[in-house]
Amino acid sequence: MQVRGAVVVVTGAAGGIGAALARRFAAEGAAGLLLADLDAAAVEDLAGELDQGGCRAVGVSSDVSQESDVRTLVDTAEKHLGPIDLFCSNAGVGTAQGIEAPDALWQSCWDINVMSQVYAARAVVPGMLSRGRGWLLNTASAAGLLTMPGDAPYSATKHASVAFAEWLAVTYGSRGIGVSVLCPQGVRTRLIEDPGVEAVLGAFGSILEPADVAEAVVSGLAEERFLILPHPEVARYEQRRAGDRDAWLAGMRDAVENLGRPQPTA
Repeated sequence: MQVRGAVVVVTGAAGGIGAALARRFAAEGAAGLLLADLDAAAVEDLAGELDQGGCRAVGVSSDVSQESDVRTLVDTAEKHLGPIDLFCSNAGVGTAQGIEAPDALWQSCWDINVMSQVYAARAVVPGMLSRGRGWLLNTASAAGLLTMPGDAPYSATKHASVAFAEWLAVTYGSRGIGVSVLCPQGVRTRLIEDPGVEAVLGAFGSILEPADVAEAVVSGLAEERFLILPHPEVARYEQRRAGDRDAWLAGMRDAVENLGRPQPTA
């Protein structure tokens, strides 16, 4: 998947990984960018910046937990930029909570981290199938391959995100549609503003800048890789987990205890 000349949608584009992806795609020569986020002012400003730099860009306010909003942003992209070549479902949320998280918070994580990607696929896959080409990039997390100590809703929904991307790849991969899933570990975004979250992530690897992740994405898409891992150590962790699940779980328990994370009570 080459970004040059492509029409690309990026959700969660107001900051962090989403904004970094938008800037990197523009630098790669994307034909057009549709940037979506709840923060309308931020994506409109970013779109204006990229537009002035020579990449046609449109910023829209969108709540990707609502299917109607996802369909609207797809319609807007096709109206102003043309058929979508690459849809990046990047919007995501964390909670820094465990089993005590209220049902509403669990549902919000499910809607944003998983259902937004389902809605995107529903909206763009038919057109991609008719054209015989297209690419879906779903942002999950290393937590979707491993786990995230201290955040049960995030861990569970990111696993679901990876599983859905795998299903898409199996179902549509022979029909011209490519699928990649982005699984970074620690990235300097709003998701790690909680000191406890940053401490956990820092204990398992480096904290990357969003631009580093965007660079890994461009390389991963060019190589047409399913798993895009900006932190190479995640591949080793996943292999250990698969090779001996009990030993991996024991090691994770030790790591959590050493970090002094509070444990849930009955």
